[in-house]
Amino acid sequence: LHTGDPAIYGAINEQIAELVKEGIPFRVIPGVSSTTATAASLATQLTLPEISQTIIVTRRAGRTPMPEKEDLVSLARHQATMLILLSINMIEDVVQDLRAGGYPAETPVCVVEKVSWPDERQLRGTLADIAGQVKEASITKTAIIAVGKVLAQAPPPVLSKLYDKHFSHGFREGSSPS
Repeated sequence: LHTGDPAIYGAINEQIAELVKEGIPFRVIPGVSSTTATAASLATQLTLPEISQTIIVTRRAGRTPMPEKEDLVSLARHQATMLILLSINMIEDVVQDLRAGGYPAETPVCVVEKVSWPDERQLRGTLADIAGQVKEASITKTAIIAVGKVLAQAPPPVLSKLYDKHFSHGFREGSSPS
């Protein structure tokens, strides 16, 4: 039995190789990733037209270093939606890196501790105040830091084309504008 997201920072390939080597049968049962559970728990989407169409799932360097060009400062330059795992205990450094990469202080941030667990907790703030909230709440592990403009609690400035009656897709032919 494997905890967490087995295919994200989970060493699943190493574990499978050992099981195969020892002739031990196994199954990988797909589940809901903590990344998508975070979006569902926040009742939001991670992409919005003209705001962000990219999601970066990453972590801050700690005991395990990051590959060259994958540090938070470099990734923050994209201004995409970010889900930062395994880094809540370094929240002040995370905020500093994101600010150094170009995210403004007012960028929305949500921290979800123990997402999808019965004792889940959520914090909402901005890069300016989230580190203080995390410290005050004593959150030190098992939390995802979600960052980006898509997390603003306001109606989207631009609607997707999905429900636009003039937009054709695989399930519907769009109508001509009148």
